[in-house]
Amino acid sequence: MSRFILISPSLDYERKVRASVAPLSGSLQFFQAAYLPESPEDLLRQQAGEPPEVLILGPGLPQEEALKFAAVMDLQYPEISIVLAAEDDGDLALNAMRSGIRDLIPPAADLDQVRALVERASLAAAGRRRGLAPNTAERPAAEGGRVIAVMSPKGGVGKTTVASNLAIGLGQVSPMSVVVVDLDLQFGDIASGLMLEPEFTITEAVVGAASQDAMVLKTYLSLHPGNIYVLCAPRNPIDMDRISGENISHLLRQLRAEFQYVVVDTAPGLGEHVLATLEQATDAVWVCGMDVPSIRGLRTGFQILSELDLLPDNRHVVLNMADRRTGLTVQDVEATIGAPVDVVLPKSRAVPFSTNKGVPLLQDGSRDGAAKGLRKLVERFKPNWEAPRKKVHRRAVVQ
Repeated sequence: MSRFILISPSLDYERKVRASVAPLSGSLQFFQAAYLPESPEDLLRQQAGEPPEVLILGPGLPQEEALKFAAVMDLQYPEISIVLAAEDDGDLALNAMRSGIRDLIPPAADLDQVRALVERASLAAAGRRRGLAPNTAERPAAEGGRVIAVMSPKGGVGKTTVASNLAIGLGQVSPMSVVVVDLDLQFGDIASGLMLEPEFTITEAVVGAASQDAMVLKTYLSLHPGNIYVLCAPRNPIDMDRISGENISHLLRQLRAEFQYVVVDTAPGLGEHVLATLEQATDAVWVCGMDVPSIRGLRTGFQILSELDLLPDNRHVVLNMADRRTGLTVQDVEATIGAPVDVVLPKSRAVPFSTNKGVPLLQDGSRDGAAKGLRKLVERFKPNWEAPRKKVHRRAVVQ
């Protein structure tokens, strides 16, 4: 159960916050006051039960005092996330960040906005507590979540559809423990595919305070109703030149330390950012269309990455838009790429419809054949899942 403290003179705001935290199975202790305690210790002495995860400084408190109090609280109790209800006048966000405040909530925010922000603050508190746990420094660097690179040498094979549905499916398995990163830095469209209008993008997330502090980085993520986080592609394709391969490597290491699953929708091909992703990836989902150029591209991609020793340990091959009328079979594809096809997604009218609607198939509970295949893909990432053995006939079909 999440634990929240609210300080504010406003009873109306207390009712809003209480209604917002109720779906989170959260307990709220309210102090009705237009002033702050002299010290964090004075506040915590009055608090019933276990220490809070999130302190909300509501509207009606003096802003300067709130910033000073937050700075002391963050220094003495870094495991407690602090949220300030105030309008950003341009300078406030920077001053708040310097004071250790994790988020600003507009006082007029609706219930869903308040819930999303306090939930994010609660997750940040949990992550900070893990970071402050004993022997943290002794953990191997490789520990953390799974980084799943969704790959394709060719564009137009449905890679983004697979990535967004995989993230939504994993979010149903592990709510709030999944982040999907749009790494098609020029033409990424995860935002439109998930019907999001992000306040921040990857451009802001790889520089400044976000690159130094995972808690700050989380404030740059967009929250999706499917219980996942999203880091969207730059608004301007030119921003791609400002993001290096090392930026991507560092970003993925940060996210892997905070999330159980990091799903990366990569750009077509094997550019700098894709190679940087593969260096961090624990899994690669290879998406292939049922056409000769796509199959050839996948075979060549395997060969190149094998020579570079960049093939992740766990490989998952998805054959998308499968249709017997193309003149090719699944066995033909397997023989050509020299690897088994793990998931077959049949050609479906429901897929483009869901994309245009901005609601992935796995979010609306579709029973379409493609949705069934996507659920099979999600199953492969559940703990203790074991892949069935499948024999591949080694004969070149597509030259």
